[in-house]
Amino acid sequence: MTVAENDAVGVMHREVFDRDELALISLFAQGLCIETIARRLELSERTIRRRSRALCDRIGVTTTIQVVAWAARRRLI
Repeated sequence: MTVAENDAVGVMHREVFDRDELALISLFAQGLCIETIARRLELSERTIRRRSRALCDRIGVTTTIQVVAWAARRRLI
């Protein structure tokens, strides 16, 4: 895949996630735990778990590490 094609794929996938979801993926990429992410975003841990599960389900993976890897390969983070 050429650089232009790869960039186009990144733009296409960027539209799959909203700004809040990309922020959540970025926080997971920083290695932060759910408790810390919840405090930073001023949300409950349950909400973070629910949102991370929704991200996993949307792209067909099982862990947040896989979500981060998926996003990184597509230059979303």
